This record gives sequence, C-alpha cells and structure tokens, in this order.
Amino acid sequence: MASKAAAAVVDFTRVYSSLGLGKETVAALQAFRKRHMDAQRIQSTLAAQPTTVDLEHYRSVLKNKAIVDEAEKLLKEFKPVTYDVNAHIKAIETFETKAVAKAQETSDKIDVELKDLQATLANIEEARPFEELTVEDVGNAHPRITEAVETMMKKGKWTVPGYREKFGDLSLM
Repeated sequence: MASKAAAAVVDFTRVYSSLGLGKETVAALQAFRKRHMDAQRIQSTLAAQPTTVDLEHYRSVLKNKAIVDEAEKLLKEFKPVTYDVNAHIKAIETFETKAVAKAQETSDKIDVELKDLQATLANIEEARPFEELTVEDVGNAHPRITEAVETMMKKGKWTVPGYREKFGDLSLM
C-alpha cells in the first residue's frame, strides 16, 4: 500500500529531466508505467466481479434442467490452465539489467561531470582578480604567448598582426 502512495507522489517528469536520462531510457520507463497502470486497472475491474455461479437460480428459471446439470458438471471438472511465465520473467530481468546498466552509466557520467564542475568552481574561487595578474603569470599559464612574443622580438616586429585593422591607428603623428 505504501508503494502505491509513493508512486502517486512521485513527479516522474521531474525525475526524467533532473536525472538526465537518455531518450531510450525515458521511453522504456514510460512504456513500463503505462503497462503497469493498465494491468492494475484490469485487475481491479476483475477483482470487483463476482466469482460464484448460482446454479439453483438457473434451475428454477430454465425449463431444460439437463443443460444446467451439464453446466454444473463442466464447472466442477474445470481446471485453470497454467502458463509458463519464465519467458516473461526472463524478459523482465533482461530489461531490468539493461535499465540498471544505463542508470549506472548515467550515474558515472554525472559523477565525472560533478567532479569537473567542482574543480572548476574551486579554481574560480582560488583565482586572483584580473587586475592583480602580471605578464609573467599570463606567460606561465600560456607558454605559447611568451614564445610568440620572443619570436616577434627576434624578427624585429613590434606590432601585433591585425591590430591596426581591428582597432585603428592611435598614433598622433
């Protein structure tokens, strides 16, 4: 009974979006929920139906008592057919295994992304303000910039290519 109450309280659309589940996993879960709800609905309608047959009522109403006797004999001899549900159980277990594997894969991806985001956040919190950076700090962070400046100085180039086209010539002479 508690599981029904819990299922009624769960907001599945929020669960699907917040966990970042794949389209395939969401579709499979929705199909499973639909089949489950249909099965519950059918079971409740069948459980509400009466299961006994009043043969005495039919004997009093019908003139042909042999038909009622034959029906009673058939009801007494009736044995329900048993079905082998192992194939269905195996299919459910296979689906469950796949769902658990997908969930684990999604969980691992989320864990990796969280670690990256936490490292980025820690880096941002520990970073110095832009005003406090020095040329040496930038050069140490990106050695290619230092190499490019040294190469330009060796060649005697004192202007950055494309600077005048982008920002114009600011010289007063």
